[in-house]
Amino acid sequence: MKTIIEPFRIKMTEPFRIISQDERVEKLDKAHQNVFLLDAEDVAIDLLTDSGTGAMSTDQWAALMLGDESYAGSRSWKKFEATVREITGMKHIFPVHQGRAAESLLSLTQVKPGDVIPNNSHFDTTRANLQYAGAQPVDLVVDEGLDPEDESPFKGNMDLEKLDQCIKEHGKERVPFAMITVTNNTGGGQPVSMGNIKAVKRLLDHYGIPLVIDACRFAENSYFIHEREKGYAGKSLIQIAEEMFSYADAATMSLKKDGLANIGGFFVCNDPDWAEAFKNALILREGFPTYGGLAGRDLEVVAVGLMEALEYDYQQYRHATVEYLLNKMIETGIPVMKPAGGHAVFMDAKSFFPQIEPLNYPGIALVNAMYEEGGIRAVELGSVMFGHRDEHGNELPTNLELVRLAFPRRVYTQSHFDYVLEVIKQVWEKRDTYGGYRITKQPKLLRHFSCWFEKV
Repeated sequence: MKTIIEPFRIKMTEPFRIISQDERVEKLDKAHQNVFLLDAEDVAIDLLTDSGTGAMSTDQWAALMLGDESYAGSRSWKKFEATVREITGMKHIFPVHQGRAAESLLSLTQVKPGDVIPNNSHFDTTRANLQYAGAQPVDLVVDEGLDPEDESPFKGNMDLEKLDQCIKEHGKERVPFAMITVTNNTGGGQPVSMGNIKAVKRLLDHYGIPLVIDACRFAENSYFIHEREKGYAGKSLIQIAEEMFSYADAATMSLKKDGLANIGGFFVCNDPDWAEAFKNALILREGFPTYGGLAGRDLEVVAVGLMEALEYDYQQYRHATVEYLLNKMIETGIPVMKPAGGHAVFMDAKSFFPQIEPLNYPGIALVNAMYEEGGIRAVELGSVMFGHRDEHGNELPTNLELVRLAFPRRVYTQSHFDYVLEVIKQVWEKRDTYGGYRITKQPKLLRHFSCWFEKV
């Protein structure tokens, strides 16, 4: 059959309401024009993030009831450890309450001021944790990844020449590790090929630098490799994932993505010295190493969810959903990042609103327009989230001004996305009438979560 259907039945529903447009305008004004500050009950379709917003399966709900809440060495911990080890092959496994905790403790234990950390593209919390530790995050994605119209299959790849230049320029002693984010969330959810991961590992081995994988969406990246990379069509997704992790020395993960859970994360590594340092910091910040800030029932849920994320039918349905909305938007002429990313549709706000200067934040204008028009909440991935300053303190824009429509896992149906498309079309039809924004209040780090805007 050509029609790809959801490989599940809906067993429970959650009601929501769509408040009037006048109410939405008022709510957004009270939230200082920042959709992060809205109450969830005032949002109709919530595409702010795919992190921890998914629906659990019947097997996960059943596993939750088996949670062993013993403080140390619980049965639930053993299930979690066995599952993570089967997938990653790593010697040392540590649960944490979510991905940024793993990033924070890795930065605390392995990063010092003046260090340089290369990545294909750092996402927001990764970048902020490294900066807080005094390091310089460097993004080295291939040039194709900066062109929304380019349809290369692996636009998340690391540029090997730029990586080599970065290490030579700063000196290998200033690079405690390099990272690869799979899939590359900052650049449109674009995947990284197995060939690129292997090549990055070879280059880093030449300099004696460890490789850390940001594995939040490892199962989605495995699916892309299965579909697009020669030699992998006959392999299972877990076989592909196992190979991917075999090239890494360590990995961080938010289990709120491809763990199909509402909370959780992990850090894994092979180096005993890294493991000892991480364990000691973990006890101080998160909890005993066999629960790491999680309840036993959460460990049970993750052990099931990690394997469900590697089911081919599930990944096929999820990617078909993303491609459905993307293709409908392309047919309408709406500018988007091509090809389809793994967990979201990314709109090109710079092309959507060419009349808005980058430092008047076209992404924020588009996010707010969608909420006012139809109660849809999305997120800007542009100069607000990733902008930076030069040595004189002047704000600089990013290369890409994207708006991400992140798909919570197993939550919305096709009719929901038809509604999303209808709302975006309405904004598109009157796109010349929108203006930009300026920031009136902001913190030093991760400003997009809490800053205030006003219309220009």
